[in-house]
Order: sequence, then C-alpha cells, then structure tokens
Amino acid sequence: MMKRKILGISAFYHDSAAAIIVDGEIIAAAQEERFTRKKHCADFPSNAIRYCLEESGLSLKELDAIVFYDKPFLKFERLLETYYAFAPKGLLSFLKAIPVWLDEKLFLKNKIFKELQAIESFNKREIQLLFPEHHLSHAASAFFASPFKQAAILTIDGVGEWTTASISIGKENSITFLKEMHFPHSVGLLYSSFTYFLGFKVNSGEYKLMGLAPYGNPQSEQTHSFINIIKEKIVHIKDDGSIWLNPSYFSYATGLKMIPTKKWEQLFNISIRKDTDEILQTHCNLALAIQSITEEIVLRMAKNAHELSNSDNLCLAGGVALNCVANGKILEQNLFKNIYIQPAAGDAGGAIGAALAVYYLYYNEERVLQTPDAMQGAYLGPHFSDKEIMIMNKKNKAVYHSFHRFEDLCEQVAEKIHSGNVVGWFQGRMEFGPRALGNRSILGNASDNKMQQKINLKIKKREGFRPFAPAIVEEDMKEYFNLNQPSPYMLFVVPVNEDKRNSLPNDYYQLSLKNRLNCKRSEIPAVTHIDYSARVQTVNKEINPHFYQLLQSYKKLSGKGILINTSFNLRGEPIVCTPFDAYRCFMSTDMDYLVIENYLYKKEEQPDYKNQEKWQLNFEKD
Repeated sequence: MMKRKILGISAFYHDSAAAIIVDGEIIAAAQEERFTRKKHCADFPSNAIRYCLEESGLSLKELDAIVFYDKPFLKFERLLETYYAFAPKGLLSFLKAIPVWLDEKLFLKNKIFKELQAIESFNKREIQLLFPEHHLSHAASAFFASPFKQAAILTIDGVGEWTTASISIGKENSITFLKEMHFPHSVGLLYSSFTYFLGFKVNSGEYKLMGLAPYGNPQSEQTHSFINIIKEKIVHIKDDGSIWLNPSYFSYATGLKMIPTKKWEQLFNISIRKDTDEILQTHCNLALAIQSITEEIVLRMAKNAHELSNSDNLCLAGGVALNCVANGKILEQNLFKNIYIQPAAGDAGGAIGAALAVYYLYYNEERVLQTPDAMQGAYLGPHFSDKEIMIMNKKNKAVYHSFHRFEDLCEQVAEKIHSGNVVGWFQGRMEFGPRALGNRSILGNASDNKMQQKINLKIKKREGFRPFAPAIVEEDMKEYFNLNQPSPYMLFVVPVNEDKRNSLPNDYYQLSLKNRLNCKRSEIPAVTHIDYSARVQTVNKEINPHFYQLLQSYKKLSGKGILINTSFNLRGEPIVCTPFDAYRCFMSTDMDYLVIENYLYKKEEQPDYKNQEKWQLNFEKD
C-alpha cells in the first residue's frame, strides 16, 4: 500500500519552519530559528528541512508533495489593491515593498525549488508543489491534529492573504469555511499596534503585552477611560465578534510603521514608550484595556462559532490563539465541552497545517485520529545520542556526573531545586512551537517568592514583571487550579484556587511594580500572576515520562508536584536545540545546575565558570 509523504514549509515572513507527515502521522517538525540561532528567523527553512528528512529517513525525490503554507499571488493582489485604495498615501512603502515582492515572493515557486536543490538534487517535475490558503493551513493544523471527528474551527491572526479571522467546521477529512473577516480589519494587527505603542516588538512582543496586562488596575478610572476611548475611536465590535478598525488610526496598510504615533499620543494623552523606558502604571492600565477588549472580541467569535457549527468541540489556531488569557475566558464560559489549540498556533504551525490540508483535502485520504492528539506532546524536534553529548563534553572540558538510574538523577535534581537552585533541563526531542514543555526548560521552585525575579533578571536577563508557568502532574491540576481539562501545551490561563491564595494589602495597586511583585500572592507565588491566575502546563505520565518522573520526585520531597517551567534560552535567543546550545546558555547565566539526559553539571565545577562573557552571543534584544 502506497504511503503518502508530504513536506510542509512556512517561510519568508517570520517563524519559518518545516514539517514532514507520512500517512497522516507527523514524523518531525522544527523551526528554522533553532538551527540558525536567529529568533523568529524568516529564512527559507533549509536546516529544518534537512532535519525533517533525516528524522523521517526520506529524500526529497521520495516525497509526493511539497506544500507552502499560503498563496503568494493572493498576497500580492492584496498588496496592490491596498496601495491602489489608499493612493497617493503609502508611496514610500510601495517603493520599498514592490522590489522585494518581485524578487522573492512573486517568483516564489522558482525560489523554493532553487533552495530545495541546494539541499538535495531531485527532479522537480516529479514532485507537486502546492499552495493552500493561509487560514486553511491554520485551520488544518488545529482540526486535523485534534482528536475530534467534527469540530468548530476558529482561526485569528494578523493577516494571511486577505483573511484575518475565519470560522469553519471540520468533519472527518473535510473543512468547510462558514465565515471570514478580511484585511485591513484584524484582531491580530489591532493587538500588535498596542504592542508597538507600549514599546515591544511587533510579531514577537505580543506575549509581553499579555504578561503586562494583569498589572493594570481593573478598578482604575484610567483603565475604564482607555477601554471607552478604544471602543469609541479605534475599533467597533459587532455581536458576532467581527470588528471594524478606524483606518485613520492605523498605518500598517500602506505605511512603514504600525500606527500614526502622534495621533495615538494625543488620543491617550501619553507618549509612545521606548523599549528602554520605565514601565509605568499608565502602561499597565493601557495593556489591561486592550487585553480586555481582545478577550471580548475572541469570546464573541467563539460564541458565533458555536452558534454556526452547533458543535461541542472547538479548535483554535492563528497567532491570536496563543493569547492564553483569552483562551482561558472561552474555557470559563463552558461554551464547548472540549477545546483543542494547536500548540504551534502561529505561522510555524502553518507548515504542519499545510501538509495535513493536502493529505486530507487534496489526496482525500481517510482521517487518522490519534489520542490525545497528533502532536505527540509537541516533541517533534531533534534528539541527541549519548555519543553526541560526550563529544560536546570533551570539546568544552565539561565536568559532569553521570547517572545509570534516571530515578536517582531526578531525586538529586529535585533536592537542588527545593534548595533554591535554578536548573536547566534538557531531555529527548525538542519542542515544536513557542513553548518549552519539559524537554528544553529552565526549572525552579514555584513556592519561592523571590524565584520569579531571580530567573527573569539573573538567568533569562529580561524584564522582571514577566510571568512564569507552573508545570504540574496532570492528576493534581484541580487541587491548585480551576481547570477542568488537561492543558498540556501551556495555552490556558486559569484562576488559582481560592484556598491556595493569600490576601493582598489594601494599597496593592498604589505599590510600585517591584513591590507588587514581592507580595506573596499564593502558596505558589512564583507562578501566580498578580490577578491570581496562572498559565498552566499539565504533565502526563505517558506523553513525557521523564519530566513526570522529576515532578513526582519533587512532590515526594516537597509535597507539591509543581515547578516553574520556562523556556531554556536567554532574552533575544531561540530555545536551545543542541547539547552545546544548552551548555553555552548554562555557562553564560547564573544558572546553578544543568541536566542533559542522564548527565548533571554543577556550575562551580566547570572550567572558567566565572567568565560568562566568554559564552555569550550577541543577539538582538527582543
């Protein structure tokens, strides 16, 4: 029986990635940034493709199809029509954009074949190169990876070709689109505009805006004023969640910037924040205002998806589906019995979605259902042999302790974490998507009130307000969190149970940001946001037995099977991929211990361990 072998590619915008599926099974997937070490790398994913081919044991000539995640000609059409509609505005942007499109995007088919030929020679006439639409790739990445035979599908992002949000219904091996919202009206671009105004980088800093929002004062007159201004002047929200954006407050359609800065400064009576400026309560309140509005929009869209589909299941994808606070609001409403979110919901996941869309919709293959889903915990990236680790050890004269029994290693690491140490944890296959889920993680004691700031400032070298996620053994989730379904991909923010909370001082919102961070909010303060919520990862024994074993060892020691879990990287750097990436990151920070598979490294035992600069790379500060 012939097996279908399909390579999916996402590239040339941000978060380039590649994925290979064989007979509906996702064999491998990885982002290009992990290999180039350039965060959000937009290059053609040559390294990711090489990895996927190697992991699958396939050559390019053996593939049935190569699939790109969107339609470049439709994007070009949108570009031309937009400039025409806004003429004579945007001439400078037009003159800058068109040569790039003519050189790279318009002749994309030739460019893809040229890049693939550089990887491996093949006869391009024998392989089909296909281009599904952007939001179909998103929808397919969620529905076809889900365990549902049928479901409502909601996709929300910045923009694909024309579509910025869509509602569709998936049944068996089909997807039918019911409703779309089109450019320039976009929830993703609305949120990115506020990301830009508040001093964070568009297409990568949106999660910082989401993390800042809980520091806003929900009782503040200023917060309510911001919400009213946004709704009156910037965005009109319809009952079904579709929106109309006032074009006079946006420049992204034809300009070189997201917004007309001076007009926003006059509207909100505050200056645009530079990334080096202090974060004030005003910034927190504005972040809370746009986050609240985004949640309202997403919730209305979800309700409309339920009405149109009459389904008990919901699948989510697109960059806005990474807004786990909004996801938590959908969960809280009990609109759907089951919710599935593609863990690589942004453009990287489009590589998987494009391949799955072609497998089921183009080749009309029978649906392959997998439980709990087809993403295998998102552990789809490279893994490394004992020999490769030993080569790294020798090259760097690393001092290590090896363990024959993994249980013994977990007991030691649990003790180190319980004593206040920070541990880099490297196991098995690298995660696909933006979250570290226990294979490329930095771990700490969730009960330590100082641990959030310690890891942010001394390890991650980033803003002290940035929240961390709790990783907890799945069977204990209801003891700590108001959570009625597993959250394996860290994509729901939910309330911490009231019996685990501490009271806050009466003048809480008058305190400085730093002093609020020092308030012990719960039994697990390092992972409790200041609004008593948490972005939870539930860890399943079958999906990640190694991380589960560590959590159980920690529970035996401390009484809590819960740890801080944050991605193994520095600010501005992608998550580590190789053993050397992990060792270099360990040596360039104040991390105390490192674990690579069955090897334990203590910082003070490493040669030249005080010379952090020796190990640091120069990354763009994201």
